Amino acid sequence: LNQSVAGIKGVGPKKSEILKSLGIETVEDLLTYYPFRYDDIQEKMLDEIQDQEKVVLKGTVLAEPVVNYYGYKKSRMVFRMLTEQAVINVTFFNQPFLKSKINANEDVAIYGKWDGRRKALTGMKILATQEEEVDFSPIYHVNKQIRQKTLVDLIRQVWEMYGEELEETLPGWLLEKYRLMPRGKAAYAMHFPEKIEENRLAKRRLAFEEFFIFQLKMIQLKHQETAKELGKGIKYDVKALKAFIQTLPFELTPAQKRVVNEICGDLRSDKHMHRLLQGDVGSGKTIVAAIALFAVVSEGYQGALMVPTEILAEQHMESLTEVFSKVGVSVGLLTSSTKTAERRRILAELASGELQVIVGTHSLIQEEVVFHDLGLVIIDEQHRFGVNQRRLLREKGNHADVLFMTATPIPRTLAITAYGEMDVSVIDELPAGRIPIETRWILPKQVDSVLTWLNGQLKNGQQVYVICPLIEESEMLDVKNATEIYEHLKQFFEPNFKVALLHGKMKSQEKDDIMTAFKENQTQILVSTTVIEVGVNVPNATTMMIMDADRFGLAQLHQLRGRVGRGSLASYCILVANPKSDQGKERMKIMTETTDGFVLSQKDLEMRGPGDFFGAKQSGLPEFKVGDIVADEAILETARIEATELLDDPTWMEKAENQSLVKALKEKLEETEYFDYSVCDRIKDKFNEKRETRENSSRCHGWR
Repeated sequence: LNQSVAGIKGVGPKKSEILKSLGIETVEDLLTYYPFRYDDIQEKMLDEIQDQEKVVLKGTVLAEPVVNYYGYKKSRMVFRMLTEQAVINVTFFNQPFLKSKINANEDVAIYGKWDGRRKALTGMKILATQEEEVDFSPIYHVNKQIRQKTLVDLIRQVWEMYGEELEETLPGWLLEKYRLMPRGKAAYAMHFPEKIEENRLAKRRLAFEEFFIFQLKMIQLKHQETAKELGKGIKYDVKALKAFIQTLPFELTPAQKRVVNEICGDLRSDKHMHRLLQGDVGSGKTIVAAIALFAVVSEGYQGALMVPTEILAEQHMESLTEVFSKVGVSVGLLTSSTKTAERRRILAELASGELQVIVGTHSLIQEEVVFHDLGLVIIDEQHRFGVNQRRLLREKGNHADVLFMTATPIPRTLAITAYGEMDVSVIDELPAGRIPIETRWILPKQVDSVLTWLNGQLKNGQQVYVICPLIEESEMLDVKNATEIYEHLKQFFEPNFKVALLHGKMKSQEKDDIMTAFKENQTQILVSTTVIEVGVNVPNATTMMIMDADRFGLAQLHQLRGRVGRGSLASYCILVANPKSDQGKERMKIMTETTDGFVLSQKDLEMRGPGDFFGAKQSGLPEFKVGDIVADEAILETARIEATELLDDPTWMEKAENQSLVKALKEKLEETEYFDYSVCDRIKDKFNEKRETRENSSRCHGWR
């Protein structure tokens, strides 16, 4: 099974390289290179068929077929067939030999392409009589160098030679409990299914295997991350912490109290904390982070908060300075913009322990940053940092406790795959008194009437965001661009109100200056691309208008919408879109019906799939050959429960019945230890100069 495919008859060096480009290097790789879909050769009723759809129609042949020849080796075979009391014409091109298989008054099943205008079927294959099971064809991922038929022939050849060598990975007790197919039989039924039901059972078994071994791997990694020998056991001053919470100008929500207890329980525990805190936009994650930081500081440790952008770092710095001012906790800010003298002072105070809490960007992981005794690392918008960046900061504190935070509400199925090695805390309610954002969907022709309404909002002293997908005009896509909108709004609102433009091509300092001017109300209208998605808190900005809103996913629209509604005034989100597809219309409708990020994130996952949820296929999510975390949610949950129960038995690896599973798990653990979320940022940087032009929108759209 582990021998190279280069040793197979008919596979030379060139074909071996082609197979390698598909991820096929060994015999086992080839045996388990499963189809990604099957030709939908399913029988349908006439009124269910879409024009040009491939479909199976069954019926009775009314007359002998007629074959006409034309051109060189070209022919057309035509016959009439009665199906559902309707007579249709069936045509086969260049297959005159099929005439002997079509007989008048006999029943047949024809696979072909339906012509809705002519009410006719262009036949591709004669499948079976009505009494037999309908055949269906597997479709594989291939490239220009290798054809489907070549790959199928190779898989069939290898199956005949080595198929019986494919080892079972799951223990017998698990196969019996869930009535799962043996691995070899399931793999064969994926490639060469005889019946649809057989193929369904094969998918079920292989999806369970993938999810089960993956969950074992995640739980093993979680045990490593939270091992007692790595824990600090920070026995913070409980009375001092309660007193600090009393100084806050508001009452914590029940959800905040719950997650504070979970985090503080981790801090006091001898186990190492490795926890993800997820909460909707505006749910109060920052104050939870402040409470955790105060807890470690009260016991003499230092705390660090790392964020992806300078503007976010400054915002957190202001928030923490305000809440810590009454209790004498010192806070510093370290970014690439920090002046040399100030930087030198901060580094000295961190090393001596005089500075208790530091907020910063990637600057915190530089070699010259040395802590006196780092107890807690908090990483905000954690998917924006690569694995190595997160690890570098953590190791500065000799295995400091780690709390990751994200404002992207993550559906449960995604959380247990993307963040399976972490404990997860969820803030699932907003602070009391927060006025829900009112969301409206309008058509482009209604924009001018909205601008008139916005004029009234601006006269009341409020501010407005206008979000556009792209920054320059292009013939590639029919979307409004930020530059054009900016010029239009300048003509409409200036000189009464000032309009500014913000986009990703600007330098960091220029972007910071524009955001600062907006925050201080020197600018009243900010036209921006999605760089505003994770940005500064501007309570006075009460309205957001999103142009071509159907170009965004639900999760991203929700993130953008979260930039308003930060103060005590009523806030609005106007979605400008004219979607052509039913799915696009459904997205707009859902956005107007709920402001619950968790509901939206689940819908987004169902509509766009897990690969696109974080904005890119290369999001660091695991790739499953068979399992689908949306469609197979029940299997995923069952696999998680079984994996958890198995690992509760400390002797499971010694039992003879589990040895095949132990072997499979060890192979998976050797493949990779962590998922690298920095892939997104590496690709983003690569296309930084062009990422917001329309030509690149398809691959760079939606960057977080």
